[in-house]
Amino acid sequence: MTIFVFFVVLSILVLAHEWGHFITAKRAGAKVEEFGFGFPPRLFSYKKGETVFSFNLIPFGGFVKIFGESGEHQNESGSFASLKIYRRAVVTVAGVVMNIILAWALLSAGNIIGRPEIIDSTNESLARNIGLQVLDVAKDSPAEKAGLTSADQIQSASWTGITQTFINIDDFQKFISQNAGTEIKLSIKRGQEIVGLDIIPRKNPPAGEGALGVSLIKVGLVSVSWYWALWQGAKDTIGLIGAIVSGLFFFFKTLFLEGRILGEIAGPVGIASLTGRAYQLGFSYLIQLTAVLSVNLAILNILPFPALDGGRLILLAIEKIKGSPLNQKIEQSINTFGFMLLLGLMLFITWKDVVKLF
Repeated sequence: MTIFVFFVVLSILVLAHEWGHFITAKRAGAKVEEFGFGFPPRLFSYKKGETVFSFNLIPFGGFVKIFGESGEHQNESGSFASLKIYRRAVVTVAGVVMNIILAWALLSAGNIIGRPEIIDSTNESLARNIGLQVLDVAKDSPAEKAGLTSADQIQSASWTGITQTFINIDDFQKFISQNAGTEIKLSIKRGQEIVGLDIIPRKNPPAGEGALGVSLIKVGLVSVSWYWALWQGAKDTIGLIGAIVSGLFFFFKTLFLEGRILGEIAGPVGIASLTGRAYQLGFSYLIQLTAVLSVNLAILNILPFPALDGGRLILLAIEKIKGSPLNQKIEQSINTFGFMLLLGLMLFITWKDVVKLF
């Protein structure tokens, strides 16, 4: 199921990006030869107007093929290369804009449905489904031995036939302390499953660990009205953009000045794992993650690097300054070189993801 959900999320992100290119190219007067769902080999297709809509075997995003996008057919009607520079720039940046809009829509929807938040006195009145979530598990603790993991949600605790539910951390910690040295049964929500775990709290735990050896947070789903959700979604999107730009700056600074790649960077394998975990936690978590990935895709694509949308904007700027199109072979060579570098970086990050699994 993790792989399926990952493909669905990735396809939504990529298709939204390509739809931006598609709709703006059509409005600019360029001929869109193909809009592909997935990647070849082709399974089947149908043609509407001048565009072939293809459905392909590899369910990994999609693509748009625009007539003249590689610089050829500059003097032919409907060619991308024949459009004015500002129109080509709009088409080029449209995919990034669509990913930002998608993130805003998802975050706004999440605010209406209910987004996961840490609960305190400021938002408790707006929250529902409040519970205690495991943030971290200490090594060799009773919690680790019993099988508790981070992101588990504690539903209830039973002792001598009496079951108690908890929505406050202090109440749960008091219950555990009172029953130190006695076996209790915890009811745990793990993804979509309810799991029962037997555990014996310690009487004399190491400093800072507590009787179970877990760190807990109080979480819940916070909903707001639709009009406030739209405003909050915009604020959240802007905040995400700032955080991701800052993170990328630190990433490239570390890469080029120190010659190392941060361990926190995730490739396809790592993102698939995160997607599966978000799906297990619930739909609200999956919406939040999809929005974060959409903004990531937008920011990465606008970077001024060959083969990316940002790199193509730089080439358009050079053409504007130069007063004439770049040599077609030179432009293709630049984009091919950039693509190979990106592919190499992606393979390296994917390899690091795989190593983490073992």
